[in-house]
Amino acid sequence: MIDTFKKALLAGLGAAVVTKEKVQARLEEFVRDGKISAADARAMAEKIAAEGKREFEEVSAKVGDKVRDLLAYSDSTYLSRIEALELRVSALEGKSAKAAKPRAKA
Repeated sequence: MIDTFKKALLAGLGAAVVTKEKVQARLEEFVRDGKISAADARAMAEKIAAEGKREFEEVSAKVGDKVRDLLAYSDSTYLSRIEALELRVSALEGKSAKAAKPRAKA
């Protein structure tokens, strides 16, 4: 399950890199066409990068919280099942020990 989260996170990072490259290419195109100045392009790129970083950090925090919640839930579920199984094994061992004791003849 953790591998799935890692892959999803890495896929998101890959998408962010591709998007950054596309944004830079588009801004360079606007500068070449004279639609915006180089200074404006830099300002836009910085703003887009800052917003992207902020959004990534928010999503990462939310994903981290969800993963911790899921792990805590699964841990408690498994722990309670293990405890129940241990009790059953102890009970069965007790029955087995009683059955194995030789009975004294009267």
